[in-house]
Amino acid sequence: MGKRRVDWSALPIELLRSIAEANQDSNDVVRFRSVCASWRSSIPSPRILPPFPLPLPSAGSARIAFVSRRTFYRFKLLDDVNPNPSTCSSKSWLVKVEEVEYGFKFLLNPLSNLHFRFPFPKGFNLLDYQVVQVSKGYELLSYSSGMPIVGVNKLVLFPDSVWNSSVKDTVIFALYNEGKLGYVKYFDRNWTLVDDLCHYDDIIVYKGKPYVVDEWGIVSWIDSSMKLIDIYVSPPLESFGKQKHLVESRGELYVVDRFFDTERRFDHHLREYRVCPKTFTFDVYKLDQECGRWVTVENLGDRVFFLGKDSSFSVSATEFSGCIGNCIYFTYEDDNGVFDQKTGEIVDFQDWSHLFQLPPSWLNSNPHLNVEFR
Repeated sequence: MGKRRVDWSALPIELLRSIAEANQDSNDVVRFRSVCASWRSSIPSPRILPPFPLPLPSAGSARIAFVSRRTFYRFKLLDDVNPNPSTCSSKSWLVKVEEVEYGFKFLLNPLSNLHFRFPFPKGFNLLDYQVVQVSKGYELLSYSSGMPIVGVNKLVLFPDSVWNSSVKDTVIFALYNEGKLGYVKYFDRNWTLVDDLCHYDDIIVYKGKPYVVDEWGIVSWIDSSMKLIDIYVSPPLESFGKQKHLVESRGELYVVDRFFDTERRFDHHLREYRVCPKTFTFDVYKLDQECGRWVTVENLGDRVFFLGKDSSFSVSATEFSGCIGNCIYFTYEDDNGVFDQKTGEIVDFQDWSHLFQLPPSWLNSNPHLNVEFR
């Protein structure tokens, strides 16, 4: 009996929509819609970014801003056949891309968040790579200068989905002015504080809800009425670092507590000395939701945590050549490094900068991209 041929273009619309909605990466949606005319017409184009201008969180400011999306992707050559899955791939790259209004994309230096001098490279075939979205974050930029707004520490969109087609359903949360938690909606003239406190360290979207952590390690989620609901855990988190970070890893929620001192450094851009943080250690905790308690994590196994200003995430060390598990990569302006949880030591980021090198074909077609990560 001969093989039965399937006309993939004739699949029921309901099935196509169910398959498409399993994709949360806009690039996957674009690939889905490019298969054929019936697949393209079955779903709408993915939402790019909220198209409306935003007021600045600072009270009394008449300036306006807009949102950019910053996404980490893992690029892997399709012809990289690795017979041993326990070893690292030699042809994977962690690439950071910024997307602004109208779909314009730019490559970012993952350490400094500065643009390279050329936009996202053209002329290479995306089909040569397996592209996986690792993490995404957002930045509030000035309409007049295009630069990040000073004083805004973290930004998240909720719901954060390519299928949220109505901008009226979008809420933008921000941590600003040294720990205030506020939000803004479509057509709002001003930001609204969730509460009157000023002590929040981080915010993420976890399992479809916005979660925040304050400076004492109390984790809460925000309900539809913009009220904070504390997660009841016993005993409470006992850590006295100066900066708490929320990280999702394999579906579990972690709090990473960063301990740092301060030191005076000369800022070559401002041409003056500034007081800057200098990280010296971390504590890691995982939420045990069944028992309602925090568990100290002394070994991350093959996982690697990345902590940054706009997003924090985790990856498997086996996905990247030369990457070692049980480490925390952190970058905050001039304070960056790699923390080895086994030894407790912090080494310079430059020793691991090969993880962020761009694919060679991009460098060959754009020689000006061949710059060092600083």
